[in-house]
Amino acid sequence: MRPVLPAAPADRVAAWVRAAPGTHIWLLIIGVTSLVIAGASEGLEHFLLHRTSSNIHELNRHPVTSLLISGFWIEKPSSFLLYAVLFELVHANVERWLGTWRWLLTVGVAHIAATLASQELVLLAIEGHRLPRSMTHVVDIGVSYGLAAAAGLLTYRLPPPWRYLYLAAVLGFFGIPLLSGATFTDFGHAIALTLGLVAWPLTPDAGGAGTADRNATPVRPPPDR
Repeated sequence: MRPVLPAAPADRVAAWVRAAPGTHIWLLIIGVTSLVIAGASEGLEHFLLHRTSSNIHELNRHPVTSLLISGFWIEKPSSFLLYAVLFELVHANVERWLGTWRWLLTVGVAHIAATLASQELVLLAIEGHRLPRSMTHVVDIGVSYGLAAAAGLLTYRLPPPWRYLYLAAVLGFFGIPLLSGATFTDFGHAIALTLGLVAWPLTPDAGGAGTADRNATPVRPPPDR
């Protein structure tokens, strides 16, 4: 039986938040850091954005902390409401579906892998004299890599034909910038999306059990003798 949803709107909101705790804790931290950036002076804002970046300079000095902290900041506080909507539509649905730990594993691996790969691309471009050396201090913060991975995973939550329409839209959204003057961030988004798509074995229906259960002929109990 499906659980009965609370009748009161406040109870429904509370139930939704409890069902995706990781998403809402993450969103709360981003809200706090966005307020810090919004209220900071220009000099402090510059310091915070660069100190919490996972750029080449910070990765060389503080590899673990820079990878972790960079996922809790966004560069423009005015974008917070947009990210809040995307978190509810994408992250919250994926976390409710997969469970917190599998969701966290997917977005965490995608954030780390996409960050390291994109910064390696920047390093190669600097060494090849295609980018200035100042790019070692580029601001590289944000939640978009984890969001791209969750968007890839969400593909498997949707039933056909909506699944294919959604997948085409996601591939177009992340693929068009990659094919038209891609930046290191576009490259990172492509990696994160790919990791989300190949994480299908983590989904509940990976073994086909859900399909088999839905299509199986119900077994009737033997008649009483």
